[in-house]
Amino acid sequence: MANDTPLDRFKAVLGGTARTIAQEPEVELAFTADAPTSSGKHIRVPMPGRALPPEQVAEARGFADAFALRLKLHDTALHAKAAPVEAVARAVYDAVETARIEALGARGYAGIGDNLAHALDVRLRSDPLTRARNRDEVPLSTALGLLLRERMTGRPSPAETAPALALVRDWLEGATNLDALAGAMDDQKAFQSLTARMLADLELAEPPAEPDQADEGGDDQEGEDEQQQDESEEDNDEQGQGEGEVEARAEKRDSDSEDGESQEQSQDSLDDLDGEPGEDGDEGSQPTRPNRPLNDLASQFDYKPWTTQYDEVIAAGELCDADELARLRGYLDQQLAHLQSAVSKLANRLQRRLMAQQSRSWDFDQEEGILDAARLARVVVNPGQSLSYKIERDTDFRDTVVTLLIDNSGSMRGRPIGIAAISADILARTLERCGVKTEILGFTTRAWKGGQSRETWLAAGRPPQPGRLNDIRHIVYKQADEPWRRARNNLGLMMREGLLKENIDGEALMWAHSRLIARPEERRILMVISDGAPVDDSTLSVNSGSYLERHLRQVIGWIESKSPVELIAIGIGHDVTRYYARAVTIMDAEQLGGTIIEQLASLFDTE
Repeated sequence: MANDTPLDRFKAVLGGTARTIAQEPEVELAFTADAPTSSGKHIRVPMPGRALPPEQVAEARGFADAFALRLKLHDTALHAKAAPVEAVARAVYDAVETARIEALGARGYAGIGDNLAHALDVRLRSDPLTRARNRDEVPLSTALGLLLRERMTGRPSPAETAPALALVRDWLEGATNLDALAGAMDDQKAFQSLTARMLADLELAEPPAEPDQADEGGDDQEGEDEQQQDESEEDNDEQGQGEGEVEARAEKRDSDSEDGESQEQSQDSLDDLDGEPGEDGDEGSQPTRPNRPLNDLASQFDYKPWTTQYDEVIAAGELCDADELARLRGYLDQQLAHLQSAVSKLANRLQRRLMAQQSRSWDFDQEEGILDAARLARVVVNPGQSLSYKIERDTDFRDTVVTLLIDNSGSMRGRPIGIAAISADILARTLERCGVKTEILGFTTRAWKGGQSRETWLAAGRPPQPGRLNDIRHIVYKQADEPWRRARNNLGLMMREGLLKENIDGEALMWAHSRLIARPEERRILMVISDGAPVDDSTLSVNSGSYLERHLRQVIGWIESKSPVELIAIGIGHDVTRYYARAVTIMDAEQLGGTIIEQLASLFDTE
């Protein structure tokens, strides 16, 4: 149409190309500022800027081509049927299948190959492989996917992956038959069979059963054979039953498990219920949020991490380059422009309250102090009058610092995280004008379902009750002493694909609290924004089901009873008053900005 913008025309062309590649006339394409996703025939790709910068255009094309090729070349049911249940093995299984699909699609089409390379570069920006310093830190799924891509396409891996690949290349190429996999790329079933053998060679999964053994497995089978038979029966049942029945059966197995081995088998079955992940493997999963009774808190509770070797506290600018941060900030502003004026009005109300408390007041007609120039006229008129002095009253407003701790879990994806980011931005700007320092922090994990921590636990032979079993990531968006203008773009990182994963609230609270305690300000306020209970599938699968929740309650109880830090919580869609003494729950994310302002205002109004 004549009134269409260049962005509209690009979207129409991109959608038409995706339908052609997928050979599906009903494919629908839309732009998003969130993570690129594909659900059935609905594709959502990153939205480029209105000027259509070439790099952003190539990125959108890459994700559109990748999703369209998956629709054309990938049999979802066949993939799910042979998928391993162990998390690390499943990640490798998905990664090499993605490499197969994209290699087939790029064969003979240099343009598609270039687009897919751009999408790969975007995915690698948040992948731990680019930051790996030793062999143990290299994720096998990413490394094997890249090595197989080299064999199938002849294209070298991106330069930033070279140091990490050099750590594992000789080992993986010696332990696997990548040439055989590359030779079977046209046949998904044969490719899956070779992948299963590769996983067994790497000791990530059990060897595939021989055809004459597939029908065996009577009542007298025990151990691993019995487990494999159960898993096979579950896979078949899942195809004929609703997801609710499958989850109910999984929950029953959890309640019946009495030792470490049965808990591990139950987790394997639960992992299998996730279905086929999206384009980025396990990053497409969504955590569930249990709500457990308050009496589930043991009188004595010992919380521990399996390892802290892979944990990180990182500045937002280190996870993303400056250009991408600026672009993500633009997405954030564009999405939430209609909310900014409403939240700004509330922020101005807060500013007036704070400034009123900080206003100077004087006692007049004093015998000493500062000379009151306003009273000099009467001395001139009547020299017999004595000089008048004034003394400034001490203000009751204490030096204050506020920390905003934002849940960066996958269930916050979309509007909740966007509104949290813009509310934090306006709050920091307002408090800075009032002389109140503000720190903005975020917490998530580095990987879905365990990451490097889980791999070391598996390598150690799966000791029972290992404690926290994931790599935590704590993000500093704005330091308390940092001016708002320098940290403004950092908040755009919350809109980045792949950032939001799982959440371990107890340790995040301890981290934010320790930063506040080190501050010199007289008054310290910690505000937590979350949408429910802590969830980490890897940890909860091998410990008690309320392990993380009990630790969160333990930390909250200590802060509220023994710490000088004032703790407030805001729950989005979930009742957090069951954890925090001072808390409020909102059901609509758009209420977040006003709730933050009102809660802080009430704190400052309270003596």
